[in-house]
Amino acid sequence: MKVLVIGGGAREHALCRSLSLDPDVTALHCAPGNAGIAEVAELHAVDAVDGAAVADLAQRLEADLVVVGPEAPLVAGVADAVRERGIPVFGPSARAAELEGSKAFAKDVMAAAGVPTARSYLCTTPEEIDAALDAFGAPYVVKDDGLAAGKGVVVTEDVEAARAHALACDRVVIEEFLDGPEVSLFAVTDGETVVPLQPAQDFKRAHDADQGPNTGGMGAYSPLPWADPKLVDEVQRSVLQPTVDELRRRGTPFSGLLYAGLAITLRGVRVIEFNARFGDPETQVVLARLRTPLSALLRAAATGTLAALPPLRWSDDAAVTVVVASHNYPGTPRTGDPIGGLTEVAEKDAPGAYVLHAGTKKDAATGEVVSAGGRVLSVTATGADLAAARERAYRALGRITLDGSHHRTDIAARAAGES
Repeated sequence: MKVLVIGGGAREHALCRSLSLDPDVTALHCAPGNAGIAEVAELHAVDAVDGAAVADLAQRLEADLVVVGPEAPLVAGVADAVRERGIPVFGPSARAAELEGSKAFAKDVMAAAGVPTARSYLCTTPEEIDAALDAFGAPYVVKDDGLAAGKGVVVTEDVEAARAHALACDRVVIEEFLDGPEVSLFAVTDGETVVPLQPAQDFKRAHDADQGPNTGGMGAYSPLPWADPKLVDEVQRSVLQPTVDELRRRGTPFSGLLYAGLAITLRGVRVIEFNARFGDPETQVVLARLRTPLSALLRAAATGTLAALPPLRWSDDAAVTVVVASHNYPGTPRTGDPIGGLTEVAEKDAPGAYVLHAGTKKDAATGEVVSAGGRVLSVTATGADLAAARERAYRALGRITLDGSHHRTDIAARAAGES
């Protein structure tokens, strides 16, 4: 089949890499893509949130499947525009994508479906904000109701910092703090059948030991040796299936990737948030372990045939990914810095370790790959266990040069028994 992937980050590079290794994929396209994706797919210029432009491109390429990666195009209705042309698309409708586009909508769906989550208040005035902060106390959890590229959440002991973030949002959700380890679980669904993938854990804080500001994610690993073996089945039963059933009952069936961010609390599993697409950087490690051809899984979801798909096959290997971020990230990043070492990693570390591009582009004048965003690269590795995967990832990362860049040194360290 001919596949078109929409997006240009490390998540889309991970998707394109897996699709490029899939024997059923005869042509692979990506729009707009990045410098790394260009090595495995043909790139096309497109405004990713312009549904008509994306649908025109898919039609022109005679795509058999369109995969919408980022959240903004989904909330903008890009998947709807492609579906209206009769082209199978992996990604929810704009109405269903409100599960990510609005925290308040997600809370309403969870309440109706009986899904366990944190108690919360939706606030629109300074008075409501103060009352909610007083009701819950520290640590304060303040979430922008809308899309914020992974940086709309503040968790702080400082009530003034919490209030300042809340006042900067048009609508804000303030909720109780959920203690316990966090888990990311993806599920592929066609609106009825739900197929969970393997769980992963990501690292949101910018610096080692979970210090610094929240980011879009600085690394991830899978599997989770400390997790209850029954976790996936429990989340399928108490979270994923009820949510999909409730959205279908409302007349807004959710087809695509349902991402549950979970807290494993003393009172049981609680949903922190839903996303309507693959998460970054967890996608990098989950797809590194998936052995079932990706195109068959995504097309089954897009065509309503997931129930007929054989059980997914997984590698026993572990996977670790470490994000290399540009100077000043998650603040305004510096861009245009040359990236070195990419060829060396490809020659010396593949296939056990490889680089997935996020914020990169080719300099038109020099042909060099340069930084073009906050999170620049994801260095991903597999190994017999987490310790081996970690060692490979950091060895490969050591070959990368990017002036002013930073990364965490403790990704998966505790789970691997190294700290």
